[in-house]
Amino acid sequence: MITPLVLVILIILITATEQASFQTKNISFPGFDFERDKGHLVFSGKNTSIKSGALQLTTDTTNDGFLPDHYNNSGRIMYYQPFRIHNRRVMGSFNSTFLINLFREPDWDAGHGLAFLISPNFTLPESSYGQWLGLTNSSSDGSRDNLFVAIEFDTQNPDQNHIGLNINSVKSNKTVSLNDHNITLSPPNQTVSYKVWVQYNGTSQFLQVFMDKEGEPKPPKPLLTQTINLKDFLKQESYFGFSASTGFPQIQLNCVREWTLEIEVLPKKKDWKWLIITAGVAIPTVIILLLSIVFYVHKRRRRGRVEEPDHEYGNLRYLPGMPREFKYKELKKATNNFDQSMKLGEGGFGIVYKGILQEKGGHDIPNCEIAVKKFSRDNIKSKGDFMAELAIIHRLRHKHLVRLVGWCYEEGKLLLVYDFMPNGSLEKHLYGVSEQSTLNWSHRYRILTGVASALYYLQNEYDQKVVHRDLKASNILVDANFNARLGDFGLARTIENERNSYAELGASGVPGTMGYVAPECFHTGKATPESDVYGFGAVLLEVVCGRNPGMRIPDEQHFYTLVDWVWMLHREGRIEDAVDERLENHFVVEEAKKVLLLGLACSHPIATERPKTEEILQIISGTLPAPYVPPFRPVFTWPSTGPATTVIDSLLAGITSSSQGYSSEMSSLSISQTPSAPSPCFNLPVSGIVRP
Repeated sequence: MITPLVLVILIILITATEQASFQTKNISFPGFDFERDKGHLVFSGKNTSIKSGALQLTTDTTNDGFLPDHYNNSGRIMYYQPFRIHNRRVMGSFNSTFLINLFREPDWDAGHGLAFLISPNFTLPESSYGQWLGLTNSSSDGSRDNLFVAIEFDTQNPDQNHIGLNINSVKSNKTVSLNDHNITLSPPNQTVSYKVWVQYNGTSQFLQVFMDKEGEPKPPKPLLTQTINLKDFLKQESYFGFSASTGFPQIQLNCVREWTLEIEVLPKKKDWKWLIITAGVAIPTVIILLLSIVFYVHKRRRRGRVEEPDHEYGNLRYLPGMPREFKYKELKKATNNFDQSMKLGEGGFGIVYKGILQEKGGHDIPNCEIAVKKFSRDNIKSKGDFMAELAIIHRLRHKHLVRLVGWCYEEGKLLLVYDFMPNGSLEKHLYGVSEQSTLNWSHRYRILTGVASALYYLQNEYDQKVVHRDLKASNILVDANFNARLGDFGLARTIENERNSYAELGASGVPGTMGYVAPECFHTGKATPESDVYGFGAVLLEVVCGRNPGMRIPDEQHFYTLVDWVWMLHREGRIEDAVDERLENHFVVEEAKKVLLLGLACSHPIATERPKTEEILQIISGTLPAPYVPPFRPVFTWPSTGPATTVIDSLLAGITSSSQGYSSEMSSLSISQTPSAPSPCFNLPVSGIVRP
């Protein structure tokens, strides 16, 4: 006999199994071709078609002779196959991106609009033209049996230019006017296409709609947001597609030019009878086994608390300035169980995920976005990394540093929670975008000014000097207004006031990334404020030139490092030629020259010759002129009395940087010396560039 407890466990097992059994499906139409795509789409409505590489939901012609064909049209074009998106217990997530164009002649009255549609079928309702948008009609509007959800792009009521969330009705549950966002859906006699991103998280039940002109990147903020459990309104197996309508005399051309859909679906409904039949025998055995495991774990924990207490983590919450302590289940839910789709980046210390916090009363921002850094290295090392980063970042307060929102230490899991930066990393904007969306000069200069301000704060305004040790483009994040936020303090360390450098005891190499590490660090194994200035110099050159400091640059049959290449151009009196070609002529020449000269000054091989952070800030802000830079790059001299020969260049050339998102993986470099020239200066165990 199956007891109530067994049934409860059985239901939990079934739900957990189904949640884990989601499969991701992807469909992509970068353009439309009738012969190629007709088998994948269902056309409803007498004037629906594929023409001019687009889905035409209503009549597609501007010929005045065909005006009667435009009046009182409606149409649907749906993907031919339904998707099983929920089973009344769990709901899948989806992301859909599409490009729409709503065109009208100057003498046409705009009408009526287009909708992205999720519905139980692809049948077009009768008399669904005009205000009904091909979604419903006068007799069925508002019925719970409609089982559809739509995002409407309305050129009529209530203000003739808005988007809305529609559930079972053309009367929107929520609308957002587009007039305040410089968007006109159907401008007269203008061919303007708009890209739309519709994103829904089935776990957090959070819907977001973003929108901007074709060719623009995804905006940092959504136009429409709504917390909604879609499984309460949709059929388990639903179709995805589009609908549109015209009226009389309100007409326009309603078309979709591109469409991609990424969706989590459940497999076909399973027969659970076999599980119920075997539950009477299997579940009691499982319960006994679980109880044994619980007893064993409890016993081990009691013993562990005696041998290795975690009081150091428990006391964290009492430190001055310590931010909020999160529960692990909160962060797990916010990141959709740390799903791959929420991953922002991965590095030597762990993985960073995007999260959406569903706050309930008492907190500042509902449904705020966060970045969650989950430490993933071995237990002992992770604790050291976690404590080192938390010990520094929790007290830093500056507008150009990524703000620590909170932390979590629970059941051996270590996590740090930061503000989410919607524009990602500087590296992404320099290398991960098309020429059409190249980072413009004003944004680049603003970012560099912000990083300079942050560096000045770390070295002069905080109560101890802080060396970041990993200044690079991938660790500089960009907020919604393109202000810089310096992040990833995993390698950062404080320097006591009576000291001027930091060395990692027992470290097997120099922390950092190829191209950004000062030359003296390979010799001394120590990080200093001056070595951070060197890293900032590499960033200055990188941002202006659009080239990675770790890459070799070909020029007239020679290969140069970025620093040597810019120095060569400076010597030849044409330093402005180093400016990123993608900027064309859209930059301030004097500012560019000033930043390039400052970058060379910061890249001086001799640490004591580099400018101080206060000078850097004054030069960038314009209160001091550009620094003097000699035409030839000075030679680095090792602080040694012995004739050491170091094999560096060939080794540096073999290192590649693999930074991405909020963190980066470190490559390793082995620095060796010739056996015939021993030197006492190499007694330190400096064997490479690695993460500690």
